[in-house]
Amino acid sequence: MHLRKATMRDIPQLLHLINSYAGQGVMLPRTEFELAEGIRDFVVYDDGRLRGCGALHFYTSVAAEVRSLAVDPTEKGRGIGRALMEHIEAEADEFGIQSLFAFTYVPDFFKKMGYDLVDRGLLPQKAWKDCLRCPKFQNCDEIAVRKVLREEPVPMGLLRVLPADGVPPHPQKRVQFS
Repeated sequence: MHLRKATMRDIPQLLHLINSYAGQGVMLPRTEFELAEGIRDFVVYDDGRLRGCGALHFYTSVAAEVRSLAVDPTEKGRGIGRALMEHIEAEADEFGIQSLFAFTYVPDFFKKMGYDLVDRGLLPQKAWKDCLRCPKFQNCDEIAVRKVLREEPVPMGLLRVLPADGVPPHPQKRVQFS
């Protein structure tokens, strides 16, 4: 297998691969700064030449996004995208992530990987963190997909009900469920 974590030395090739798709309007562009900031999120397929990439970006302790999944157009159909996704999902599982989501223009690929189409309104953490800065925010045409990796309820002791004013209750008070 030719998968490995990305390094800073990969940034020029990552920029070229991701932004070549962005130039076609099928991915969002990335800057050198963004890639450097998130380089630990990335895994690459490298057999002497970088042929694909993908990133696992955490949003909450139980949800993460698959980002910047790209395969060199001359290498499509060789299983590189699948290998990247399997690696990303295994890494998410190691961190205890319960569900993965993505915004994509190629939902059929994600469907093959076991993802379901979902309403993007179910993924508010994405909208408030990243979508507000996106040039397509007002006219987003990406398709939201989600895969549940494990059905684990949040332990009851960790649930707290916030009052209407949004201020958390005293940290020692816990809501008791009967």
